[in-house]
Amino acid sequence: MSPRRRDAEGAAAARAARRTELLGTAAEVFAERGYAATTVREVADAAGMLGGSLYYHFDSKESMIDEILSGFLTALWRDYDAVLARGGGAERTLRGLVAASFQAIDRDRAAVVLYQNEAKHLAPNPRFGYLDESRGRFRDMWVGLLEQGVRDGSFRADLDAPVVYRFIRDTVWLAAGWYRPGGRLGADEVARQYQALVLEGIQGC
Repeated sequence: MSPRRRDAEGAAAARAARRTELLGTAAEVFAERGYAATTVREVADAAGMLGGSLYYHFDSKESMIDEILSGFLTALWRDYDAVLARGGGAERTLRGLVAASFQAIDRDRAAVVLYQNEAKHLAPNPRFGYLDESRGRFRDMWVGLLEQGVRDGSFRADLDAPVVYRFIRDTVWLAAGWYRPGGRLGADEVARQYQALVLEGIQGC
């Protein structure tokens, strides 16, 4: 490899790393202050740079939150799809999905908070149409899994799948409001606690 090409690739890697770092900072600021209330200058201040310098990496505040949310959902669905592909029955799959959810909170807590707080406001914008698509996919996945568990006897026969889906969704994702990486309990241990509580209520006899 020529020195010029090596230098070019090194510069590109540095730009990509800086872009990822800036998105992390933006996610934290948006999550703390609210997307609409946050200015580009405030994100730049948090990143330790001039406001105009941020436009070297992103053309708008909307582009930043788009990249944060789409990246979060892409990674989450990659993990969910891996759990679903393993199979092994409704109970095992439920445990895997809950664990993957807490791993996502541990990895992208600010993005989870943003998704919860901002998705409903952003979804009407055609640019963010994937948010409604993902929400529908979440519902279909969880309701289908719960109905499968009822059919095979893993879960209670009187279980109302849409109601239990909403309970699991809200119970798990609201944990992003209090969970902090590096805290007293790690993501896997918190997931085990939630798995036990959910399954105690819905398992069949």
